[in-house]
Amino acid sequence: MTLMDSPALPSTARHEALVHEHSAHNYHPLPVVVADAEGAWVTDVEGRRFLDCLAGYSALNFGHRHPDLVAAAHRQLDRVTLTSRAFGNDQLGPFCAELSGLLGKQMVLPMNTGAEAVESGIKVVRKWGYEVKGVPEGRARIIVAAEGFHGRTTTIVGFSTDPDARGGFGPFTPGFDVVPYGDLAALRAAVTPDTVAVLVEPIQGEAGVVVPPDGYLAGVRETCDAHRVLFVADEVQAGLGRTGHLLATRAAGIDADVYLLGKALGGGILPLSAVVADGDVLGVLRPGQHGSTFGGNPLACAVGRAVISLLEDGDVLERARDLGAHLHDRLAGLVGHGVRAVRGVGLWAGVDVDPRFGDGRAVSEALAARGVLVKDTHGATIRISPPLVVTRGELDLAVDALGETLSR
Repeated sequence: MTLMDSPALPSTARHEALVHEHSAHNYHPLPVVVADAEGAWVTDVEGRRFLDCLAGYSALNFGHRHPDLVAAAHRQLDRVTLTSRAFGNDQLGPFCAELSGLLGKQMVLPMNTGAEAVESGIKVVRKWGYEVKGVPEGRARIIVAAEGFHGRTTTIVGFSTDPDARGGFGPFTPGFDVVPYGDLAALRAAVTPDTVAVLVEPIQGEAGVVVPPDGYLAGVRETCDAHRVLFVADEVQAGLGRTGHLLATRAAGIDADVYLLGKALGGGILPLSAVVADGDVLGVLRPGQHGSTFGGNPLACAVGRAVISLLEDGDVLERARDLGAHLHDRLAGLVGHGVRAVRGVGLWAGVDVDPRFGDGRAVSEALAARGVLVKDTHGATIRISPPLVVTRGELDLAVDALGETLSR
């Protein structure tokens, strides 16, 4: 008899036991095992329904199983799913043209995960530094921000300031200079003739939805311009509608040289990421110098094209701005009543809870018991990032549940 056949364990416990026994212990999920989902709601293996206020860390910006995205995937599944880049496919060109057009850039490098987009961006800006800026080979440096999160590869965790992400995985790739997020003086002081790029999140998601000070992104842009350095914006979580804008960087009135996209680009259906820039940057890549078997596969590109179509008319963005204002207005009412501070933009909030009510994990578990799913980060902070298809009433349900949890 297997664990799945055991009548002694409830369904949730059986699934958790299987994961514990057969999966690496690199996650500590809430005790919810999802079996079905639609829109902003999920149903677990025991039939309990939950309002999803995490949305796959923004991968599910358009909700679970959005009908337009599911239809695009089904159409492509009936045709061709993978060719590798040894051959062309009839979705790759249109996807790249439509995404570059949406962002007002010239070229797209399609990849799979957000971390791959970041790694690809690092390679591109180093190569640009050597071939275009003229930095001596092997000396390129990239400035990054403390408390940032860009993925889990060994190169990326090498410049992380999170001891859990970094500890035990060295030796690390050299060439990165870490400065405090939001500190323009430190950024300017870190620039050297060998600096090729500044890589930052326009809003730090994993750190607790940290919004930079006014003028910070403009200062990054000015510093990059003054020293012939590329501004690389990691919009993997912040981009494609999460803040109520296509790009959080553009919402600040700033244009980066390189955009890194992921998560929502795949519509919550499959991994799809991209590096987006002009030809004078991405044009440094030549055949054989970078690639991915699955990067630009026709199934992902077909779904990505449907995502782009949802973003083009601006209705989704306007809705996220309006609902985001309502969310932040409601959350502000909890400050002083179990909440110490709220940060964020659009349908994205970092909520610092009073430690008297437990840490972020305890609050997340209590909210799950009330049918609302969020996730903790950095101790006493929870992140709220519902799908952009959420309704005003559903937002009220989530905030009311948080208020009730913190008033117990």
